[in-house]
Amino acid sequence: MPGNGEAVTRRNRTRSTEARSGEGPASVLPRGVVILFAVACGAAVANVYFSQPLLVTMGHDLAMSPALVGSVVTLTHVGYGLGLFFLVPLGDVADRRRLIVAQLLLLVGALAVVAAAHTAAMLLAGMAATGLLAVVTQTLVAFAASLAPPAGRGRVVGLVTSGVVTGILLARTASGLIADLGGWRSVYLASASLTALLALILYRVLPRHSDAPPTTLRYRQLLRSTITLFAREQLLRLRALFGLLIFAAFSTLWSSVALPLSEAPYFLPHSAIGALGLVGVAGALAATAAGRLNDRGLSRRTTGIALALLAASWLPLAFTRSSLWALVVGVILLDLAVQAVHVTNQTLIYTLHPDAGSRLIGGNMVFYSIGSATGAIAATALYTVAGWGAVCVLGAAFSCLGLALWAFTRHGTADPAARVAPRSEA
Repeated sequence: MPGNGEAVTRRNRTRSTEARSGEGPASVLPRGVVILFAVACGAAVANVYFSQPLLVTMGHDLAMSPALVGSVVTLTHVGYGLGLFFLVPLGDVADRRRLIVAQLLLLVGALAVVAAAHTAAMLLAGMAATGLLAVVTQTLVAFAASLAPPAGRGRVVGLVTSGVVTGILLARTASGLIADLGGWRSVYLASASLTALLALILYRVLPRHSDAPPTTLRYRQLLRSTITLFAREQLLRLRALFGLLIFAAFSTLWSSVALPLSEAPYFLPHSAIGALGLVGVAGALAATAAGRLNDRGLSRRTTGIALALLAASWLPLAFTRSSLWALVVGVILLDLAVQAVHVTNQTLIYTLHPDAGSRLIGGNMVFYSIGSATGAIAATALYTVAGWGAVCVLGAAFSCLGLALWAFTRHGTADPAARVAPRSEA
């Protein structure tokens, strides 16, 4: 009997033939495969955030200065940003199945280096490589979008993206719990084992013989074309700005919320603060719903409502010092809004040029990284100077700027989702 990979390959070939000929509807990507994509995305991206609750322990173990310990997070994110631009576009010229499996196996090696590190230099090199290779997450998103039928692409991207945000939110909680049981090195050993298992499963399940790569560009031309796409496509530039602003707001909250919770009147332990990520996972519910709305051609309206919720979320968040319930409400609203805009962005930009999906998604995510870094640096610095209230004003400013951008541009950019959706917005 044929294996799972061959079965998915046949479905993909049939879908491609039908899409070219217009003879009948494209088959639906099996839900189990979509969930596998989501799990793999979450597991990969979590490696970027595992270190945050472990920095003090790492520093003591390897006799690192506070400044050197802080560079662990910085190098990981720098590696991730470089990978978005230099590695993710390869999905448009290489067999994505082989590329994904290769990156996962290399990621296993990087995680093993981190777990075995006995010097600061070895740790920093391993963390930089981990960030660089964790961008396999975005290659998986692009691959899932390419396998999905156009009319259901939003639903697929929504479900896969829910795995990304869940991985980000639960990474700190998981690393803290595992480190308490077996030390900080056990976190990276466990992740390496899970990553190796996922590489084996994806090797067996993903299509073994996909269609020829959509472009024959050389590597340098490939990178240049990523910049050209941004210069040419107004919608891509707009959605990149939305991504920058929502992740600036997202990072403003999650990079600084531990500060007021560890002080009076709460004095919460790190484990309790990390558990707040479980509340944020509720936002993952927005991903599939937003994807379905995009499939109906309601992307513009979904974006506007989500940005309004993002701005409103900072009102309850401002009362964090007096009410944990207000914090919970604010976290849920913020994560719902960020998820909805993110899924809408991913769905729309892929529709612009499906043959350049990896370049579009990788280039777009560079702006997310810029927004995330901006929010983190500004929020922590502002908290030291002016306190939690000022941090909430900063987050609200990012959010309101995004809402204003939507209001000024909502009638000026065509919605590519309307090309495939059964219903389009006026």
